[in-house]
Amino acid sequence: MSPSKSIPAGSPGRRRFLQTVGALATGPFIQRTQGSPNGKVQHASFGAAGMAGTDLRKLAAHPDVRLVAVADVDLARTEQVKAEFPDVRVYQDWRELLEKEGDRVDSCNVSTPDHMHAIIALQALERGKHVYCQKPLAHNLSETRKLRDKAASTRLVTQMGTQLASYTSDLSTRAWIQAGAIGKVRQVHTFSGKTWGDPNPLPEREDPLPATLNWDHWNGVADPPARYLQGAFHPGQWRKRQPFGTGTLGDMGCHMFNGWFRSLALTAPLSVRSIGPAPRHGNWAVDGEIHYLFPGTQYTAEKTIEVIWYDGAKRPPAEIVGLLGETFPREGSVYVGEQGILLAPHGGWVRIFRNGRMVEQAVHGFKDVPGTAEAHWFEFIDAILGRTAGKPPKSDFSFAAPLTEAVLLGNVASFFPGETLAWNSAALTFPEKTEANQLLGRKYRQGWQV
Repeated sequence: MSPSKSIPAGSPGRRRFLQTVGALATGPFIQRTQGSPNGKVQHASFGAAGMAGTDLRKLAAHPDVRLVAVADVDLARTEQVKAEFPDVRVYQDWRELLEKEGDRVDSCNVSTPDHMHAIIALQALERGKHVYCQKPLAHNLSETRKLRDKAASTRLVTQMGTQLASYTSDLSTRAWIQAGAIGKVRQVHTFSGKTWGDPNPLPEREDPLPATLNWDHWNGVADPPARYLQGAFHPGQWRKRQPFGTGTLGDMGCHMFNGWFRSLALTAPLSVRSIGPAPRHGNWAVDGEIHYLFPGTQYTAEKTIEVIWYDGAKRPPAEIVGLLGETFPREGSVYVGEQGILLAPHGGWVRIFRNGRMVEQAVHGFKDVPGTAEAHWFEFIDAILGRTAGKPPKSDFSFAAPLTEAVLLGNVASFFPGETLAWNSAALTFPEKTEANQLLGRKYRQGWQV
């Protein structure tokens, strides 16, 4: 399971891990710390800057957390963390952190490029660490399913980094939809103006490596590894590249889908169809449009419901925009109900419209948590400490994995424009499209495996 280092069979470390799981064979998930000083959760971060920097700082702001270690393939990105947390231990290889920190770490956040989420999170769970993992949960559907199953078998505390799940915007959307404020929902349009894609091939050159960057570790599981091109992958631009990121849909889909997935109590889609451009040159496309068909629920008007995703310059049709009587936000979701329209801008004020006029709105912000506004991150820590009355975090992997699978299905469909792909979630397969099944997983580089 490990890329090169795992807990050897029969070793004291593996026996301790199995004994811990066996001793806690009842209950929804494991709530424990590993003999931490002063009762604090000892935390490690995989990633040191960008979203990783946000995650580690939000988690470390909890009064019962101590950041003890951080791993980043680019040591230049650890300097600010060292300045803020002088006692933190720094690693360039995530495997070395797990091996050396051992029982000194209770929890971790996995906030790396998408292609490394699964292998790090799986190894951390295997070693008994509670895991906060950035969205999307994994790079492909096969990895996502493995993470769901591993989290279920260990019953450790997990959370995906969809912080808007704890914002008033998402919470009020769910409350209004399920209270019938716009009647049963007929259709949902969800959209992001981001453009994490590239229609052009990368240049053929290879650039000199920065002295602080271990490019082999950055490539990780990718087969074949990419050559280093300054500004093309690291930092940030990896989202555009198929072997490493998941495009705009992967970046923003888990945020945007969260609102209607919860509000409508949806499960796995029945089919998915792309009518946007196909990915090219190893990059994701922009201006995508993906049509999902889900089984209906008690909150939908019909036995099925269509949800449509748009990114880049694409937007819902003019007749939908016209119903609201105002300029559309750059990102958000529109719920078309039998008795009105609900507009949920990404992280913004939720509004209800009837006959082109706004009739209600809710302010945006974090869910009210006494003493702090860091709800989503703190919920993860409080669950570890057993302070959430046995309830798992909102975006634990049992919820986050099906959500991520729906998101990533859209990326698979983008390779087959105009085709409706039937989906069998239980079997994790496209029963009528063999070629699409080839895109559900990936080949790992020699020496790496999940």
